[in-house]
Amino acid sequence: MKLSNLTARARRIRLVLTDCDGVLTDGGVYYSERGEEMKRFNIRDGMGVERLRHHGIATGIMTGELSPSVRTRAAKLKIEELHLGIKDKPACLHEILARTGLTAEEVAFIGDDTNDVEILSLVGFSACPGDATSFARAVADFHCQTPGGHGCFRELAEFIIAAQSGE
Repeated sequence: MKLSNLTARARRIRLVLTDCDGVLTDGGVYYSERGEEMKRFNIRDGMGVERLRHHGIATGIMTGELSPSVRTRAAKLKIEELHLGIKDKPACLHEILARTGLTAEEVAFIGDDTNDVEILSLVGFSACPGDATSFARAVADFHCQTPGGHGCFRELAEFIIAAQSGE
């Protein structure tokens, strides 16, 4: 897609939704000797959430996982749209649209794998990390250079902010 078309689509965005594993994390899962699951998040992505909020753009996490660490991260970042244990992401998107009054064209989604393909094709602006699967890459409008867990959400956030600021 041409840069001018991407920029025009990014100007309409009012909500940025993200998958968690493979986007906000590097896809790795860590266990301590007590067996507790841990995930590694990138601070730069957190700043992306904050910068989007400063520009009047809401954020949300939509993931199939029920990880307490995702809930903790979302609370720290003051993310209001937190959807855990979601197996049907398109249905969740439709619920969000109905509740908020937004249109699909006003929503961006970043995802990295087969379970994100359908929702990537439904939103106004779709993105994937630099190391996304070929399935996600085939449908995403915007391909981040940065891999998942290393600031790809921030890269997307900065693109949207620049488009809306006319930079």
